[in-house]
Amino acid sequence: MNEEKVITLKPDRKIFEAIYFSGNQGSLLFSPTTKGKTITTMAAAVIVFTVFLLKDYLTKESAGILYFLSFIFLLCAVFLSVSVNKVSRWKKQVNHYLNRLEKCKVYEIRFDKNFFTVNIDGEKETSEWKDFEYFDSTQDFISLEGKYSYMFPRKAMSEREYSLLKNTLKEKVNVNP
Repeated sequence: MNEEKVITLKPDRKIFEAIYFSGNQGSLLFSPTTKGKTITTMAAAVIVFTVFLLKDYLTKESAGILYFLSFIFLLCAVFLSVSVNKVSRWKKQVNHYLNRLEKCKVYEIRFDKNFFTVNIDGEKETSEWKDFEYFDSTQDFISLEGKYSYMFPRKAMSEREYSLLKNTLKEKVNVNP
């Protein structure tokens, strides 16, 4: 593979959005990152509320339980807010990228035996093959991680181009199972 191969992608926002936000990824409280913390925080709130309602039945020695449970609830709420903030920042970055993609005229991938370049409207990111640590392909997209990280949807290119990219990445990127 001495000659340079070029794959032109269709920069259709809907294609990229379907992958980025699949599986409730964009939900602040119920994304895979925050769902467990949300449920735990709600359970802690219900327990604290129940114990608060029953506080008259607690002895003076066991009244500290309400304070302890309140602390646990507060801790859960803090962890949840940190996760929500993380998802919010990720969502903002993705939307910024999708807005840029929407206005894009040229979105292409160029590669040869030494280099891999992504060109979005003249802004080029070039990497050597050794700069990539990992790649994965699914039915819907190819993800590539390293110096720069990318996600290339299958629907944004022809089947022949998708197959060419997938096979080239298999050959060039060291995949650790």
